[in-house]
Amino acid sequence: MSFSTDTKREICQKLSTRVSLQYSELYAMLLLSREFSPKSIVFKTENEHTFSHFIFLLNKLFKAKCEVTAPMRGESGKNRNYTAVVTSPDKCRKIYERYGHDEHEVNLRVNRANIDDEDEQRAFIRGAFLAGGSVTDPEKGYHLEIAVSHRNLCMDICRIISEIPDCDIRAKFLSRGGTYIAYIKDSEQITDLLTYMGAVVASMNIMGTKALKQVRNTANRRANSEIANLQKTASASARQIKAIKKLRKNGRINLLTDELKAVAELRYEYPELTLRELGAMLDPPISRSGVNHRLEKIIRMAEEEDS
Repeated sequence: MSFSTDTKREICQKLSTRVSLQYSELYAMLLLSREFSPKSIVFKTENEHTFSHFIFLLNKLFKAKCEVTAPMRGESGKNRNYTAVVTSPDKCRKIYERYGHDEHEVNLRVNRANIDDEDEQRAFIRGAFLAGGSVTDPEKGYHLEIAVSHRNLCMDICRIISEIPDCDIRAKFLSRGGTYIAYIKDSEQITDLLTYMGAVVASMNIMGTKALKQVRNTANRRANSEIANLQKTASASARQIKAIKKLRKNGRINLLTDELKAVAELRYEYPELTLRELGAMLDPPISRSGVNHRLEKIIRMAEEEDS
């Protein structure tokens, strides 16, 4: 089951108690139906929970009978569609006119009279998401969108989302294959919108996944940094030991001062230690830069033989 499916199921489980909110929620679902006109209402979705919710609201509010088509068991993808067709033309006209629309309209737009207050606005957005929305699994990314068949209707939905009180949510707009998309890609705006619609569990899942990703990224950066430091230390140690071996082989190791000889012996015996660790073993201890300075002198002495 997908993250979107779980999110829509959570929203459907929280039925609005006020009848006016049920009308607002159904209104959004009708606007985003396959067909919504005074002659025909056809609702289609791949989500079983959304479909059951639509049928329930349509029957409760308008006593509308529908011809229902459900997917066969085992069907998947584009073939897995639930379809509801309102069979009575008179009922289609009654529903259309109830929401303040008439057959002479050129463009389907949101009639704001149907979403008078903030609660009705919230119910409308819930319905729009149920009918045309989807949200990406946060493990894969952050993306919420609502697909709409009419450009101006999509712009209206973007505007309504931007008006949500106490939230700075900005739905963007794009056209994709003849469909218009209102979308959000910011994780915080997505969680705010899901919480606003009542999908609190889905919102918390996104926040939890994001926090886990941040922990993983921090751990990976630290691990990569430590690996890089180890590689750097190993490379420098190999260069230093090579120089010490050369001085030992030609007997010039005895020409070193006591300080240099002490560092050379420690480095030769403990090739895995850092410069700071080597410095702590000397008597008296010296700093990391002091150890590095002495080893550089040893390397220069070994290189003098080649010049």
